[in-house]
Amino acid sequence: LVRRRPAPPPNRAMPITEVGVAPNQPVQPNPAGDSALPVGPGLLPVCSYLDTVGKTPLVRLDRALPPEAKHATVLVKLELQNPGGSLKDRIALNMIEEAEKRGDITPGVTTLVDFTSGNTGIGYAMVAAAKGYELIVVMPQVRPMLERYMICRQFGAHVHLFNPSIGAPGALAYIRELCTRPNHFWLNQLGNEDNPAAHSKHTGPEIWAQAGGKVDIFVHGIGTGGCVAGVGGYLKSKNPACKVIALEPSETRVHVGAPMKPHGVVGWAPGVHSQFLAGADLPAAELSEAPRGVVDEWGHVSSAEAVAATLELTRKEGMMVGPSSGAAIKYAIDVAKRPESKGKTIVVVAPSHGIRYVAHPLWGDVSAEAAAALPPGLVPCSDKSQPACLWNSAMYYVGKQ
Repeated sequence: LVRRRPAPPPNRAMPITEVGVAPNQPVQPNPAGDSALPVGPGLLPVCSYLDTVGKTPLVRLDRALPPEAKHATVLVKLELQNPGGSLKDRIALNMIEEAEKRGDITPGVTTLVDFTSGNTGIGYAMVAAAKGYELIVVMPQVRPMLERYMICRQFGAHVHLFNPSIGAPGALAYIRELCTRPNHFWLNQLGNEDNPAAHSKHTGPEIWAQAGGKVDIFVHGIGTGGCVAGVGGYLKSKNPACKVIALEPSETRVHVGAPMKPHGVVGWAPGVHSQFLAGADLPAAELSEAPRGVVDEWGHVSSAEAVAATLELTRKEGMMVGPSSGAAIKYAIDVAKRPESKGKTIVVVAPSHGIRYVAHPLWGDVSAEAAAALPPGLVPCSDKSQPACLWNSAMYYVGKQ
């Protein structure tokens, strides 16, 4: 016999403790199933798809931390668990909804337009599909955009690929030209204050609550700069001693006065100084490593270091993240090693999932292996006399070292 636990009363309330839902708030029973099965602790009640943006987990690093870093706590905000797969879902939703509130855009009438290295474009495409907008995503014609191109198109958005030699300034000029057309609206993630507002309203408060009101250091890479500004500003409002570290690729440190150069940390350094961080109005010669605005330290990670750190995280933590996440976490670990970090809590954001970067050098070795294992035009074996195992990945690298 199987002994069944008695079902709770139909109207029994269960507490939800995640950020944004008050503890002990009554939750309605699951309307899709047994009325005696309430939504359990830590679960959201039934909601709209876009309501699932945010409230992402904050997790503790474990095996990736070397012994000399274990005197600090490193927490990773897993933004890859947003419904569109990245941190950028937050700003896409906030910018579009705030524009709706102002009456700037209308579903079925307005065509939304913006420049992106991909993840914001995917966030836009998801929200546009859910709300009924036409969308034009403008991104560079470079191979790492492959998955982003496909995902945006799958959502129904149009994609315009610009000449990468013209850089961000040229792409923005192209967008301004597009938006001279009737009913075309430029969302402008690089300059729209609703971008950092998404993080000061939501991401920052989530981090503070999840960390139990103890955040000593915040580490994040500069893409638009909205997350650094929004989260950094919020955390400093709660703890003025909180140190904010902003990161760039070592190859192109625009925010300390270096020229823009090619790099492989997708999502960082779009080629212009962030409009949300102090110094945007200064000439390059006047920018330096000194603290300014919300930023206390200007760090950097090379493209090669980003790839190596990302692979290590995947294989030591089971955390498959993109290269910008790996770069930021690598720097956070380096900060944790500092003697002055003893007893400190360091929070770093992982913006997106690694599966979105299959065309990036991050996946180069395993892509080559997979092409050898499963080549184009492969005909399935129909000869039962052949061995049961036709490919062993462990043998692929034998003799290749």
